[in-house]
Amino acid sequence: MSLADELLADLEEAGDEGEDGLYPEEERDSDGEPNQGSADGGLEDIPEEMEMDYSKAESVASIAKLRNSKQFSEIMDKISDYIGKQRKNSEVSGPVEADPEYRLIVAANNLTVEIDNELNIIHKFTRDKYSKRFPELESLVPDSLDYIRTVKELGNNLEKCKNNETLQQILTNATIMVVSVTASTTQGSLLSEDELKQLEEACDMALELNQSKHRIYEYVESRMSFIAPNLSIIVGASTAAKIMGIAGGLTNLSKMPACNLMLLGAQRRTLSGFSSTSLLPHTGFIYHCDVVQSLPPDLRRKAARLVASKCTLAARVDSFHESSDGKVGYDLKEEIERKFDKWQEPPPVKQVKPLPAPLDGQRKKRGGRRYRKMKERLGLTEIRKHANRMTFAEIEDDAYQEDLGFSLGQLGKSGSGRVRQAQVNEATKARISKSLQRTLQKQSMTYGGKSTVRDRSSGTSSSVAFTPLQGLEIVNPQAAEKKVAEANQKYFSNMAEFLKVKKEAKM
Repeated sequence: MSLADELLADLEEAGDEGEDGLYPEEERDSDGEPNQGSADGGLEDIPEEMEMDYSKAESVASIAKLRNSKQFSEIMDKISDYIGKQRKNSEVSGPVEADPEYRLIVAANNLTVEIDNELNIIHKFTRDKYSKRFPELESLVPDSLDYIRTVKELGNNLEKCKNNETLQQILTNATIMVVSVTASTTQGSLLSEDELKQLEEACDMALELNQSKHRIYEYVESRMSFIAPNLSIIVGASTAAKIMGIAGGLTNLSKMPACNLMLLGAQRRTLSGFSSTSLLPHTGFIYHCDVVQSLPPDLRRKAARLVASKCTLAARVDSFHESSDGKVGYDLKEEIERKFDKWQEPPPVKQVKPLPAPLDGQRKKRGGRRYRKMKERLGLTEIRKHANRMTFAEIEDDAYQEDLGFSLGQLGKSGSGRVRQAQVNEATKARISKSLQRTLQKQSMTYGGKSTVRDRSSGTSSSVAFTPLQGLEIVNPQAAEKKVAEANQKYFSNMAEFLKVKKEAKM
């Protein structure tokens, strides 16, 4: 056995193991085959639409086969038959899934999904074919249906961009101006008659499929009033039809919890190369319905949870054919709107309330002259106030080299260059008691001789005086000063007391 044969046998074994369930996380289609990859071990992970080049296709009918299929024609014929008939709620008996028109509605919902996929294929076919004539048009018109309508209108003649009323109904004026300017400088070549015919056929098919999709939507919305009247009242007929089609019927929808119902229709993956930032996680059809989208963005998730819970209740009522007139649906919708209004109303204005009276008794507070005097004595002195002041836009000089950042403030900045002597404030002046003052005065009094050491006087002073009468005479030079000091101490001292002068008796 050669090396190539061995490799092929290994790939076949790997494919068999994948089919036996060794890849539980892979989603399988109706035939039991994995959706991702192939049976040869999952080597092809690229989507089919990203692989195929539709520019080489002979006609659009070879790749888009839905419009000519038997299923499409049968469903559209049945819709045409039912659309002219009026149904009443009383005609539905038993489980709603057994009703033939209900089955048609479910099949029509599934058909709309297939139509969307078919429109994407036709858009890619048209883009690949028309890129030969106008390759820049794809980036100028991103919407698929608008692109197809534009291609059908322009064709080979790009001069139709100017003053075209039909094109003005498709694109905006700004887009038309950009398209016309780009068309005048494009490097594309003319298309042949066969290529133009293929493009016209593809455009007609896409527009016809889009028209059929809107017809299906109108029919389903008109029939939701008798199948699920209460559910249609809450989220609308279109959203109700979508979630009922995905859930697999009204009975399955009624058995589903609200947390799962909210996720119906969520986009779980994106194609490679496309950004996923615009996709909101855990958001389905209910999040994008008109009831939720009417609220501010910060309340939409909370509103989607509320609407999903009410839809679950309405679906259970509709599955048992109760409240066919929609009374339960109206009541639930009023409750939803009432809560929406409650969420959006501004918070109540806080009223300024006076403080209550304190529970504890009145405290004993010091006050009066003595307390004020004490505060004045303990207050800041003038020197400290000047030291704490700083001059604006002036670099301070450090007072000490060891203590950087400590400055003298505005001390000594009066213009003389010396530390200014602050004015003495009597309120903050240090005080001493009267007894201490008496003690200090007694200590300063001198009795007897006065030495030069105690008096700190000049050493040349002497008690010998020269008089004109006696010549040399020993006198006390401080005698007169002592006499004056004693008189001052007796009559003019700060500690002097009142003297009682006795009046002499008159003779």
